[in-house]
Amino acid sequence: MDFDLSEEHELLRATVREFAERRIAPVAEELDRDHRFPYDLIAGLAELGLLGIPVPEEYGGSGADALSYTIAIEELTRVDSSVAITVAAHTSLGTMPILLYGTEAQKRTWLPDLAGGKKLAAFGLTEPEAGSDAGATRTTAELRDGHWIVNGSKIFITNAGTDISACVTITARTGDDEISNIIVPNGTEGYELSAPMRKMGWHASDTRELSFRDCAVPEENLLGERGAGYRQFLEILDGGRISVAAMGLGLAQGALELASAYARERKQFGKPISSFQAIQFKLADMATEIEAGRNLVYKAAWLKDQGRPFAQAAAMAKLYTGELAHRVANHALQIHGGYGYMDEYAISRLYRDQKVLEIGEGTNEVQRLVIARNLGL
Repeated sequence: MDFDLSEEHELLRATVREFAERRIAPVAEELDRDHRFPYDLIAGLAELGLLGIPVPEEYGGSGADALSYTIAIEELTRVDSSVAITVAAHTSLGTMPILLYGTEAQKRTWLPDLAGGKKLAAFGLTEPEAGSDAGATRTTAELRDGHWIVNGSKIFITNAGTDISACVTITARTGDDEISNIIVPNGTEGYELSAPMRKMGWHASDTRELSFRDCAVPEENLLGERGAGYRQFLEILDGGRISVAAMGLGLAQGALELASAYARERKQFGKPISSFQAIQFKLADMATEIEAGRNLVYKAAWLKDQGRPFAQAAAMAKLYTGELAHRVANHALQIHGGYGYMDEYAISRLYRDQKVLEIGEGTNEVQRLVIARNLGL
C-alpha cells in the first residue's frame, strides 16, 4: 500500500493552498459579513482550471481524477467554506449530470463554459416537501408540442441565482411513476428566483428558492433517458458526497490549525496555553481524528478513480467528516475562549459553516441508512 500522493497531486495541493491563503483568507471575513458572492475569486479559480477539474479536456476541463478534485475542495474549505461549496456544487451537482448523462450536443453546448468557469451550474433536487425523501418530488414537467411545461418549486439551491449562472438541472415528474432530469436555462420565461436566502453559515455562497410557472423548456433539454431521473440523481449524490466529505475534512483541518496557532500565542498563568495538558490532549485528539477522516475521504475518491463501487465509502466518509468537523470546530472554538465567539476571529465563521455538512447531500441519518443497506441490513 502506497499512501504517498503523486507529484501532480502535491503540486495541485500547493497551488490551491497558495491561492486560498493569498486571495481568499484576507477577504473571507468581509465576504461573510457582507453576504457577498465572491465573483473575483471564482474568476481566479477559473483561471487555474479549478472549475472543471474532473471534466475531460475535450470539453474544456482539466481532465484530472477524483482525488485531485477532492484535494482541491479540501484545501479551499480549509480557508473558506463559501468559496468551496460554490466550486463543489458547480462541479459535482451542476456540471457532472451533463457530463455523465448528456447527449453529445448537450455536452458541446454547456460544458465548455461550465468547465472553464465562465458560467456556473446548479442542481435542483430539494423541494419544500421533498428533502431526505427525494422521491417525493412534486415538480411536474408535461410534454406539449415539443416543450416540457414545468410547474413546481425547489429550495436550498446553490449557484442558481448568480450573475454568471447558466442553468439548473431539475428533477421533475414526467409521468405518474416517473422522474426525469431536465436542463432549465437561466432567463427562461416562467423560471423565477427568490432573493438570496439568509443562512447561519456559507454567507458568501448563493442559495435560492426556485419557482416554475408554466415554464416551457425545449424537449431536447431532457437529460438522459426519460424516467431515469431517480437513478441519475442517486448516482450524482454518491459522487457529490465525496466532495462534501472533503469539505468536512478541510474545515476540520483549518479549525485545528487555527486552534493550534492560537494556543501557542495565548498566555495564561504566565505561559502559552499550549503547554497545558488539557489543551494538548484536545489538539492531539483532533489531529488523530482528522488523519482517520483523510484516509476515509481519499479512499472513497480512489475507489471512484478505479471504477470500483464507492457508494458505501462515500457515505462513510461524508458521515464521519461531517461529525468530525462539528467536533473539531467546537473544540477549536473552546480553545479560543471568549475570543472565539467574536466574528473577527475566523474560528467563529468555521463554527457556523460546519453545521450544514451534517445536513446537505443527505443528512447523517440518510448516510447511516445508505451504509446499513450496503451492509445488507
